[in-house]
Amino acid sequence: MFSKILIANRGEIAVRIIRACNDLHIKSVAIYSRIDKESMHVKMASESHEVSTDPLKAYLDGDAIIEVALSCGAEAIHPGYGFLSENAEFAKKVSDAGLIWIGPDSSVIAMMGDKKAARELMQKNGIPIVPGTGIINHCSIQEIKAMANKIGYPVILKASNGGGGRGIRVVRNDSEIEENLNACKREAMAFFKNDDVFMEKYIENPKHIEFQIIGDNYGNIIHLLERDCSIQRRHQKLVEIAPSPTMSLDLRRRMGSVAVAAAKAAKYTNAGTIEFLVDDLGRFYFMEMNTRIQVEHGITEEITGFDLIGRQIRCAAGEILDLTQSEVLHQGYAIEVRINAEDVANDFKPNPGKITTYYPALGPFVRIDSAVYKDYTIPPNYDSMIAKLIVRASSYDLAVNKLIRALEEFTIRGIKTTIPFLLNIAKDKDFRKGNYDTLYIESKMQELMPNETINKDDIAAAIAAAIAIKAGY
Repeated sequence: MFSKILIANRGEIAVRIIRACNDLHIKSVAIYSRIDKESMHVKMASESHEVSTDPLKAYLDGDAIIEVALSCGAEAIHPGYGFLSENAEFAKKVSDAGLIWIGPDSSVIAMMGDKKAARELMQKNGIPIVPGTGIINHCSIQEIKAMANKIGYPVILKASNGGGGRGIRVVRNDSEIEENLNACKREAMAFFKNDDVFMEKYIENPKHIEFQIIGDNYGNIIHLLERDCSIQRRHQKLVEIAPSPTMSLDLRRRMGSVAVAAAKAAKYTNAGTIEFLVDDLGRFYFMEMNTRIQVEHGITEEITGFDLIGRQIRCAAGEILDLTQSEVLHQGYAIEVRINAEDVANDFKPNPGKITTYYPALGPFVRIDSAVYKDYTIPPNYDSMIAKLIVRASSYDLAVNKLIRALEEFTIRGIKTTIPFLLNIAKDKDFRKGNYDTLYIESKMQELMPNETINKDDIAAAIAAAIAIKAGY
């Protein structure tokens, strides 16, 4: 087992990894940018090192991160999610430096990060994929239109090296092709430095279902059930449920078997996720593979009882996976909501600033994964997610009840958050019934928008100020 691990990340996932290291009696090394000096992960780690004064370079300068790892005696690097977690070049540099990469081999990251190569691999191994094309950048607009008509509208344009909802455009007829193709290429180049685009059939109103998989270095691979990630806004997940409350046992078994087969085809090791689209007839199609731990891994931990971060570390250290598929059973239902520092009324614009009040939800089977605290100032340089609220109960209906209670109890002031919006989702009758797909938010946006409310504390403060002015203070 490792004695020291460097965490190439920040925020709640860095805190989560530090806690896993503590559980395994492993020293943790945090890295940070100057603006993150007061961050929780910096305070919690066994030791911390400033990498850069630049807010982003600190977590994106792979060479500098490796240098810190070597100089402090770390034996391995855990990338978390985001930043360099799916950067094959960085993963290879880590290995070449004599360090252990806590994740799959760099060649697997590269292959699965290339959506065209991933599709071809899956198709070759009998994994169902959505009908589509190869890279279309070299094709004329007329040729692309002909391809779209052959596939059948609507189609979706995707950046080959995309992720996180970037570089994606839905096209419903010939007249929309050229404008959306150019927009997709521009966004792909801006975010991924690669404007390669391909086209797929767009599955109307699908569910987004992903299977958590984990494998050791010796070919043993299992899945740890599924998560329903259908509730999204602009391809960004807001709510995740495990297991899916609407999935039949037969479909779960079939999809789980295909997920494991897909991971084996990729010669996958460590933790990862196979993502599928499922139509209303129960037909499912491979969408992509995430070669890292997911934001929503916590709900899988809650229903299975297995520590995924701990398992990642143990597999990377060379331990044999001591689980069989038959041992993976779900205990109730878990729901996760992502609490973001955003102004919902202003098109979900990020709302960084100082947290003046912070009372997280508590109680039985309520979990908060976060890295913020009272008087912490959220910097404007990073993702707006500040906390993950996870609840678990014996049934989906009870889990929804617990989610409502926890959201009502969760108090954050000083900044605007998405809590009121998430609370409206939790109270929605279709959400409770499991009647949702990837267009749920889009179709219900107006009724899910929270009414503008005035905080009671703000009212009291205003009254006090008015009295003081009147009294001449």
